[in-house]
Amino acid sequence: MAKKQFKAESKRLLDLMINSIYTHKEIFLRELISNASDAIDKIYYKALTDPSLSFNQADYYIKISVDKGKRLLTISDTGIGMTKEELDDNLGVIAKSGSFNFKKEHEIKDGFDIIGQFGVGFYSAFMVADTVTVISKALGSDEAYKWESNGSDGYTIVPHHKDVVGTDIILKLRANTDDENYDEYLQEYRLKALVKKYSDFIRYPIKMDVTVRKPKEGSDSEYEEYQEEQIINSMVPLWKKNKNELTQEDYDNFYTEKHFGFDKPLRHLHVSVEGTTSYNAILYIPEKIPYDFYTKDYEKGLALYAKGVLIMEKCPDLLPDYFSFVKGMVDSDDLSLNISREILQHDRQLKIIAKSIKSKIKNELLSMLKKERDKYEVFFKAFGRQLKYGVYSDFGQHKEDLQDLLLFYSSKEKKLVTLAEYLDRMPAEQKYIYYAAGESIERLEKLPQTELVADKDYEILYFTDDVDEFAIKMLMNYKEKEFKSVSSADLDLGEDTETKKETAEEQELFDYMKNVLGDKVKIVRASKRLKNHPVCLTNEGDLSIEMEKILSTMPNNHNIKAEKVLEINTNHDVFHALKSAYENDKDKLKLYTNLLYNQALLIEGLPVSDPVEFTNNICSLMK
Repeated sequence: MAKKQFKAESKRLLDLMINSIYTHKEIFLRELISNASDAIDKIYYKALTDPSLSFNQADYYIKISVDKGKRLLTISDTGIGMTKEELDDNLGVIAKSGSFNFKKEHEIKDGFDIIGQFGVGFYSAFMVADTVTVISKALGSDEAYKWESNGSDGYTIVPHHKDVVGTDIILKLRANTDDENYDEYLQEYRLKALVKKYSDFIRYPIKMDVTVRKPKEGSDSEYEEYQEEQIINSMVPLWKKNKNELTQEDYDNFYTEKHFGFDKPLRHLHVSVEGTTSYNAILYIPEKIPYDFYTKDYEKGLALYAKGVLIMEKCPDLLPDYFSFVKGMVDSDDLSLNISREILQHDRQLKIIAKSIKSKIKNELLSMLKKERDKYEVFFKAFGRQLKYGVYSDFGQHKEDLQDLLLFYSSKEKKLVTLAEYLDRMPAEQKYIYYAAGESIERLEKLPQTELVADKDYEILYFTDDVDEFAIKMLMNYKEKEFKSVSSADLDLGEDTETKKETAEEQELFDYMKNVLGDKVKIVRASKRLKNHPVCLTNEGDLSIEMEKILSTMPNNHNIKAEKVLEINTNHDVFHALKSAYENDKDKLKLYTNLLYNQALLIEGLPVSDPVEFTNNICSLMK
């Protein structure tokens, strides 16, 4: 029989289909299984509207068969089948969807779940096959037909024998090339993995002859193998089951089966939302941070399903960056997909779902913080840094969403506390939320700058993450209470902590010390915060010394420096030595000045610019 030609535009579309539309060749199996499911759906719908038809679920399934010798892969279904005219019409005109027309002809609303509507998925078979054969017998017809094509050259349709209603799609797989291994689609384990990945929740059984290996009778060391037909898909998604019927073990198993992580999740959320855009989701808050979480290789996102079929393994648009640690999946019947079913045509529905998911994650974290504090602190140890980045990023756009989720170590409580808990303990006269930033709690507890704040019995929050101070600068205040560093120029602790202005003699001394240090410091002055320590560095302006340290480790840091102030404790014996040297020995004053400056650097964890000079100065002092 002479070949029929695809229409010219269909020919071009087929070339595009094979070479461009689909990202991964393995998608072909998802498309063919989805089409098979559609075919069974159509019988189911007809049974609902035609009293002469009955629908027994057990009679309807999809079967995958392999003939390795002939390089044949067959996907069969017991669905509605196609007539000769439907084969010619649906398969001869690319992008004409039989499913779409079926819904239109029968006035089926979107609530009825027919997966394929684009009419292009079938042609994905040509990505892996030289020849595609379709043998089909339509419901109510006594005759069957065979459609066959080897691609853009056209197709034939001839009568054929088939005992039962349904469709067989037979792929003659391509020969392997240097770049592609088509043999993998003849391997049992690979086909099972693809079904599990993309089509696990197709509502009808997907059957396959699976190799079973068992010990030979009477032998402990010899085995026999045989083929056994098995159902290889789950059919009913976990997220569509009644929550009351599910156990924690069910959710944990799903987490493991879908490779969301190797740890045990701290919490799960089972979400069902009805509305303008309805969706189901199962979300997990992990216990442990992935090894690559803070690398460019980490991919955030939730698995995205449309009507139970996997569309994207990781859809990044469903999660804000600050919740990128969340794992899980989302399934919606309302998504508008492009013709490859791999991406969305537009993102309005996705934005609605993402906004809802963000709210639910935040509420779940707040619930854990309130009801399971120990568990929340385990979470925060792993992912708190990411929440702080969220406060800092996008110019503080998300700070209101995240501020109540933050924890910081408290100088008084000796544990992690929330900002709300800090405020609840604040004395009425306290104006600010005080903090100290540094490398470790141990170092901060010894910081000279904390003396006066601690003496007032004010609580200090210890910032030990490099992002902490940047996040707080972006947050600016919490419930109208501003944040203030213990190293800031003005602590504003009240009149009783103010000191008189320097005398003229003291001012002369400090000006001299400033000239000795040059542009290393902005000013030298008497300290209003030191009690027992002789010296410390503080800063003026928005850039703190700790922020300078962090920025200095980054590429292209432009040598940004904080405006440093050297503060001298005028009640300390060291100050009397400075005054004496100013009056009697200016060289000794220069020595003292440099030593005190370097001492202040070391207290801050900053490097001494000239260690040799520093050690020589110490030796000079000892002489």
